[in-house]
Amino acid sequence: MKATLRLVCAAFTAATTLSAQTDSAKPAAEVAKPATEAAKPAGEAAAPAAPVSMDKVSYFIGSQIGGNIANNFKQQGVDIDLDSFLGAVRDQFEGKPSKYKPEELQQAMEGFQKVMEGKQAEIQAKQAAKAGEVKAASAKFLAENGKKEGVKTTASGLQYEVLKQGDGAKPVPTDKVNVHYHGTLLNGKVFDSSVDRGEPITFGVQEVIKGWTEGLQLMSVGSKYKFYIPSELAYGDNGAGADIGPGETLVFEVELLKIEK
Repeated sequence: MKATLRLVCAAFTAATTLSAQTDSAKPAAEVAKPATEAAKPAGEAAAPAAPVSMDKVSYFIGSQIGGNIANNFKQQGVDIDLDSFLGAVRDQFEGKPSKYKPEELQQAMEGFQKVMEGKQAEIQAKQAAKAGEVKAASAKFLAENGKKEGVKTTASGLQYEVLKQGDGAKPVPTDKVNVHYHGTLLNGKVFDSSVDRGEPITFGVQEVIKGWTEGLQLMSVGSKYKFYIPSELAYGDNGAGADIGPGETLVFEVELLKIEK
């Protein structure tokens, strides 16, 4: 029951991380009080604890677990009967017997699994078709782009042009680098940009997509390059998030600011 397991795991994760989420929402000074503040002078009575609203606590727990499960249902295209779902939860809390026989539930879940597998196959087929179209357009672009003056193509298919050549050291795979970058699709849509955020980022040379790992090692500190990264060196046929679709070629302007050993 792969789909069912994912949904159950979502609820389990939400429940087990509830305490951590609550603490992380507080300022550090509230989560960890100094020992001197915690110790009260002898004879001084502790202030009475504020009454706890279990209505609000219960609602909070329900919103955490329910939100997690709801998101998983939506992502997987599952349209559940909410009344039946909540009724089962209530029965479990109240210790009531199951409304259905185990064999009935097993049969229903086996049928549901087949439906979900069919939906997944359909989604994957659509993604593959879309990726094929995008990759064909990207291949045409890269073939023409590679002919332009100043654009070089490596053995892997990565294309780059030097916008500014620095004279510092070149990073090696084990280094961390600090860079500014601006990433777009071939149609010019910006999907990520440290430049727009106004803050450079530091990461390991091997902690990024293949096109970045290769490209960074071509650069010297102080350089600014423009990379054209085909999908096989980026996010492949799966894409990444809502902005980078299957098969997309990515364009990055990258400035290597410094190397952190």
